[in-house]
Amino acid sequence: MPLTLFSVLSEVAPAAAEDPMVLACGDVAEAGSLCRSIYRSTGNAVLAQLSDTLLLKPAKIVFIVVVAFVARRILNRLLGRLFTGKARRVETVAVLFRSVVSATVWTVAGLMALSELGLNLGPLIAGAGILGVAIGFGAQNLVRDFLSGIFMLLEDQYGVGDVIDAGPATGTVESVGLRTTRIRDVNGTVWHLANGHIERVGNKSQIWSRALLDIDVSYQTDIPYATDVIKRTAQTMCEDPDFADAILSEPEVWGVENLGMNSVTIRLVLKTAPNDQFKVTRELRARIKAAFDEAGIEIPFAQRTIWHRSGDASVAVLPRTDSD
Repeated sequence: MPLTLFSVLSEVAPAAAEDPMVLACGDVAEAGSLCRSIYRSTGNAVLAQLSDTLLLKPAKIVFIVVVAFVARRILNRLLGRLFTGKARRVETVAVLFRSVVSATVWTVAGLMALSELGLNLGPLIAGAGILGVAIGFGAQNLVRDFLSGIFMLLEDQYGVGDVIDAGPATGTVESVGLRTTRIRDVNGTVWHLANGHIERVGNKSQIWSRALLDIDVSYQTDIPYATDVIKRTAQTMCEDPDFADAILSEPEVWGVENLGMNSVTIRLVLKTAPNDQFKVTRELRARIKAAFDEAGIEIPFAQRTIWHRSGDASVAVLPRTDSD
């Protein structure tokens, strides 16, 4: 019985291998329907093979490209709804994710198209993986900068227009990228900082800011009276329409902050809009100076007392300033 079955199979196999349709279009499981249909209609093996190569495979590739294009548009729309807002940092994160989505979609579509052309993708993917590992080891600092930039944007640490203290540089942020941050300090110097090397950031203008003034008065000054003058001056400025948008809260006089060698320091604070603390502070200094002059409150300056002795004579005390 086994010998008989083997004989039958050995006779059927050559017959199937010599089937013209199999020779033209390949195995039944792998043959395209278009190739088989054309072969049945024309009986021409060359025409059947050309139809599969010139029509069916290009049509599949075009279909893959169309699907990839539609998928990219849909994903970008979803990301646009997810990252809503006009802030620069939100736009930067949205652009980053759109780039990642586009690269992923088109990479998958390209691999599928190459597969349709009969290219073996195994060695290609393995080679790309090895190349990626080599690039990762050779560009560790670059990868570190990019990852730090991504998390910095996602965590909303700072954005364009913020005033930050980044350690080696303090100033206004002019540009935020995935690899570097550009800061211009008060002297006009532009600093380019790699995101991976920024260990800590102090944001002076996120959500709101604070105007803080330490005002010196002489030791002869009545502290409650000086405090009242400072508070009334700040309150008048809060009611000024020119500063209505800049000042967000009532002024607070926290009291005596320091007892120095030549003066008593009184601290005044105001909550301001982001980045408006500097103009508010400058205007307050000018108004408090004028209010002190009108109220007769002395703004202290450095003074020295010189003692002279002449033998057993009594001590003479002569106050002098540094300008004498």
